[in-house]
Amino acid sequence: MGENGKLIAENRRARFDYAIEETFEAGISLLGTEVKSLRLGKANIAESYVDVDGSEAFLVNANIPIYEPAAQFNHIPTRGRKLLLKRKEINTLIGETQRKGRTIVPLKIYFNNEGRIKLLIGVAEGKQQRDKRDVQKKRDWQKQKARLLRDRG
Repeated sequence: MGENGKLIAENRRARFDYAIEETFEAGISLLGTEVKSLRLGKANIAESYVDVDGSEAFLVNANIPIYEPAAQFNHIPTRGRKLLLKRKEINTLIGETQRKGRTIVPLKIYFNNEGRIKLLIGVAEGKQQRDKRDVQKKRDWQKQKARLLRDRG
């Protein structure tokens, strides 16, 4: 994400549940009311995933709420949205998911420096429960260490 990019939504749970190995930046095919809703900063990608179907990739179950002023011209909030990726990137995603058993998770939706809406997706491998506990222990220790140093000084 660029310096001037504005974050719209982030899937914070994905980094906890998955070990992200590779990331791709994808454009999203959106309707006008979806763009207006995103400009208001409304979106939820926590329960969404990316599905590769043939030669196309889709963002499934991402919730972009309806844009109230549009009335009857609104969109369906959880419709599938086509991702705009290069053919080589789609082939890489297909290979990673089919041969190595990985999954594709959306990480962030944001505006890039040119004002275009982009989706950061990651090729990920699921973490085991013990790995999640290790991450939690490290995080707790960092908080405790910072607290001790702050109180001491």
